[in-house]
Amino acid sequence: MNAAAPLLRLEQVEVVYQKVITAVHGVSLEVPAGQIVVLLGANGAGKTTTLRAVTGFLGSDDARVTDGKIWFEAHAIENCPPHTVAARGIALVPERRKVFETLTVLENLQAAVPSGIRGRAARRERIDQVFDQFPRLAPARGRLAGYLSGGERQMLAMGSALIGAPRLLLVDEMSLGLAPRIVEELLERLVALKKALGLTVLLVEQSAHLALEVADYGYIMESGRVVLDGTAERLRGHGDVQEFYLGMGGGPDRRSYRDVKQYRRSRRWFG
Repeated sequence: MNAAAPLLRLEQVEVVYQKVITAVHGVSLEVPAGQIVVLLGANGAGKTTTLRAVTGFLGSDDARVTDGKIWFEAHAIENCPPHTVAARGIALVPERRKVFETLTVLENLQAAVPSGIRGRAARRERIDQVFDQFPRLAPARGRLAGYLSGGERQMLAMGSALIGAPRLLLVDEMSLGLAPRIVEELLERLVALKKALGLTVLLVEQSAHLALEVADYGYIMESGRVVLDGTAERLRGHGDVQEFYLGMGGGPDRRSYRDVKQYRRSRRWFG
């Protein structure tokens, strides 16, 4: 894929639910250190399942990696429990249930500080770093998280994930339910964090247009398989991506992927 060494690598990964339903079929991808990689696809494409396979959160859904390997640096992490994966330096910003709504912003961040960070000053320093990275949260530190705007909740969720100083941040559907202007602000913040912290990001998104503006590389999933990958520039210029994901099909038939029947996309990718 890329000259940069992969921090995360999936090799022909297969995920099966309830021992019979295959949700991810032989997925291979790489996330080089210090880059933003985006995983695109419609609902049900297998994007979130792929993230859960990396983080170890498959067990609660009666699913597991049944084939292939997941490498984080030199460590095989497939089917490891979430706390083991987190201890290696991987943090997840989930799609839903991002924050504790009945706790304040400050209490959410306090709850996210790793237990290994001891001493009041050290814990406060971690929290202050989050407020530095997300200035809009600082004046809201005493507000209940349930009263935050959607964008502020996303910032708090990202701050809670970053408070453990991960090396790899996995972000699931950042744009869900948010206005494009807010999504742009959040993506700009991701780019700034990448530069400031040397952060590596794997971003799962449906909003292809905005995600490809900040990504270094991208993969497109359809029906549990990677069907296309390339630099962000290559994907933006690909005819099928323009038609199905960017709503740029030519003439009166132009449409976005939300308007295109899945069988039509599948025939294009697999036919």
